[in-house]
Amino acid sequence: MNMTRLKQYFPVMPKGLYARAALILILPVFVLQLIVGIVFIRRDLADITSQMTNTMVRELNLLVEEAEMASSQSQALEILAPIISALNFEFRFLTQDETIPETKIGWDVLSGYAVRDTLRDNFDAYRSLVMERGRLVSVVFATEQGPAEVQFNRRRVTLAAPHQLIVIMLVFGILLVSISFMYMRNQLRPIKRLSRAAEAFGRGHMIPYSPRGATEVRAAGAAFVNMRQRIERQIEQRTLMLSGVSHDLRTPLTRLKLELSMMETQDAQAMLRDVDEMQALVDSFLDFSRGVSTSEMELCDPQVLIEEAVERWQAQGKTVHLTEVFGAREVHLRKVALMRAVDNLISNAVRYGTRARVSLTLTEKALRIRVEDDGPGIPVEMRGDAMRPFVRLDPARNQDAGAGVGLGLAIVADIARAHGGALRLGRSDALGGLQADIMLAL
Repeated sequence: MNMTRLKQYFPVMPKGLYARAALILILPVFVLQLIVGIVFIRRDLADITSQMTNTMVRELNLLVEEAEMASSQSQALEILAPIISALNFEFRFLTQDETIPETKIGWDVLSGYAVRDTLRDNFDAYRSLVMERGRLVSVVFATEQGPAEVQFNRRRVTLAAPHQLIVIMLVFGILLVSISFMYMRNQLRPIKRLSRAAEAFGRGHMIPYSPRGATEVRAAGAAFVNMRQRIERQIEQRTLMLSGVSHDLRTPLTRLKLELSMMETQDAQAMLRDVDEMQALVDSFLDFSRGVSTSEMELCDPQVLIEEAVERWQAQGKTVHLTEVFGAREVHLRKVALMRAVDNLISNAVRYGTRARVSLTLTEKALRIRVEDDGPGIPVEMRGDAMRPFVRLDPARNQDAGAGVGLGLAIVADIARAHGGALRLGRSDALGGLQADIMLAL
């Protein structure tokens, strides 16, 4: 049976590992106890009770037969006195003012209904039964001299403690499940530690982890540690390579700029602009390739970070405003990388529009930084391509117009993913242009 069909029969399944494991432990024990309890009550307990009640029926029939030989209640009492004493009954005739009581069976008397059904089927004179929590059972039956009531010990028709088996099953079932759950919790703890380490690594955190637990869990943990080490080595090698590339490219470009600046011809000025453009391209490529490898997680206040970014752009004469801030506290972020992402979004906003609005929303579990502009926006079908590296949505915009090389949103998306979040693009309801949201999980 596949999981799809299983969910049809069990639409509400627990999602957590502990809850599912607990369900696997508890459900079979509960079903087993339920089946054993039903079989015991409906078969063994009912059969024993019926046999004991049939014995009582024979004794009650004897009382009815002996009472028929008397002409009055007093004579019947004289005839029945030795039988009542021998059977250890309490016997009396109901007075004319008394009515036959209704049948009453206590809710905790498991075998009471079996006693009632046996009396009703095999004792023709039966009228009612009172069988509650007390030790005595009262049976009212008809005689030639009028209705009579007989009382006897409850143990003569039922077991002394029929609920003991159920209580024992429940107690030992709970005990065994508790012990199993404690053992299972110790077995699942290494899996939870591996899950937390993997989740933290995906968000850029590095927490200590060493493989523990069962053989399979240790194998998975060792594979994760090896994978994390390989990724760290790759990041380190990329960082070293980029540092060397940055040095090797910047040095000749700087020397070329110096040589061209000493020339006063018109061609030299054009070539100098090309060199500046090449320098900007190299910086963009290195910035994208570097990603978040040079930025470490640190505790910072997102509101201060956003305010500093807005003030920098306002100092450049750009129309950028911080419109809304919800929530204020310090969180762990890659501060340098996140500032780069916010600068890229504001740069795109003021490049393709005339003004930009920045807002911040901080909750217990998430952080959202929103940048809106009044530019042309990005069509829905092109928003996915806009976050891909080296993709320029408008071919008519050349680099001289300051359109860049198509890395701005790609860098932002890469930084958001490094925080375990995402970059979402939409349309601004307030300004009508592009709305870019950096969504980070905390």
